Amino acid sequence: MFRKGFRWASNTLFLLFFFFVVGLVLHYKGRTKPLVTFWNDLRSLVLPTRRTSSESNPYKAPEPSVATDDRVASDSQENSSLLEKEGIETAEDSPKTTQERPDLGQDFTKAKEFYFPAVGSNDQIIRHSRYTLRYREQYEQADWVAYRLTSDEAESYLSRAGNQFKPDPLVQTGSAVPQDYTRSGYDRGHLAPAGDFNLSTTEKSESFYMSNISPQAPQFNRGIWNDLEQKMRDWARRDGEMYLVTGPVLKPNLETIGRNNQIAVPEQYYKIALCLTDKKPRMIGFLLKNEPSNQSLKTFVVSVDEIEKLTGIDFFARLPDALERQLESRSTIDDWFSKFGN
Repeated sequence: MFRKGFRWASNTLFLLFFFFVVGLVLHYKGRTKPLVTFWNDLRSLVLPTRRTSSESNPYKAPEPSVATDDRVASDSQENSSLLEKEGIETAEDSPKTTQERPDLGQDFTKAKEFYFPAVGSNDQIIRHSRYTLRYREQYEQADWVAYRLTSDEAESYLSRAGNQFKPDPLVQTGSAVPQDYTRSGYDRGHLAPAGDFNLSTTEKSESFYMSNISPQAPQFNRGIWNDLEQKMRDWARRDGEMYLVTGPVLKPNLETIGRNNQIAVPEQYYKIALCLTDKKPRMIGFLLKNEPSNQSLKTFVVSVDEIEKLTGIDFFARLPDALERQLESRSTIDDWFSKFGN
């Protein structure tokens, strides 16, 4: 009897221990350092820790959590610093007087392609060495071309001799071809002008891709439009660098030309310049009809908001919102033309 009772008790203890071990394995499965976790749990049962005064009241509301994401905190500080330096109020700011302040810090310029217009997922974006464009197949041309123009480019000279207009191999749907313009009555007008690319023969050559070309009235292309391009180079030499976005105003039912492709003939063209090297950011927009003109360039200055309404394009979409609204809602003439004539 004694042996049977001992054997029954030992079997029972073994089964209890077995199930206890299985329970521990299931409970601590997947945890890092399960033995340490088990020991801490056991110690807390035997030697409970003291509660702090803040833990003693179970009805006390919890403290608000503090953001620990360094990237979020950094972005917030950079945008706040930028807007404060520019004198732009945020929702949390009290009213303040806008002042000219030295060097913005230009935190937002660290973002890649910060000066590009807004881009959609289905857009055909073509990137060349020194300029980028959005190609619109239904019009067989770009509706915007964006690039950075430096004083080095503006001060240098590289002959365009030997360069020929050519189809753009990067346009997946196929770009216009030079023959589309033959005897059309229109010039092959550059959007990003060849005169802005003077440090590399490759970059100069790429400006002759047909994706960068739009049909312009000859006296417009060689007259007021050329004057505007020269003015941009004047300002780049003066200010060190600028960010430019240029394009046609495209819309349905425009006149078309072309032997192989139907190329829309725009009625208007725009050019937008952004300068960040001065005491405060400056932006200026121009809107010109595709026709000859002897008027002053100042006549064609408009707000960027007006160009956005005509084109449906969101320009400089990656600027801080408050700064973008301020720059695009007004047209500044004196800040740009002060050191140069009409």
